[in-house]
Amino acid sequence: MRAVLDIILILLQLYWWVLLIMIIMSWLISFNVINTRNQFVATVWQVLNQLTDPVLKPIRRFMPNFSGLDLSPLIAFLLIFFIQSIIGYYIYPAVIRAGI
Repeated sequence: MRAVLDIILILLQLYWWVLLIMIIMSWLISFNVINTRNQFVATVWQVLNQLTDPVLKPIRRFMPNFSGLDLSPLIAFLLIFFIQSIIGYYIYPAVIRAGI
């Protein structure tokens, strides 16, 4: 059971990095530092959007409009931190005590 929890924590941390890369890349595209007409950039951008949209779209539906400012990744970061904290503080110690 501890191995499953460790894998979940690793996946959450990996998704955290994917979100961070998506945010930085969106800033670079917005400020014309990188161009989506480049095939590599377009491919990376498409992959990042396909990985993050399933989580961010439901959050965006409930968030109010902030004049083009997208705060849904911030909420996703908070959710990831919350899930990691619950696993670290409550579930993981219970599994260790139970000896599973």
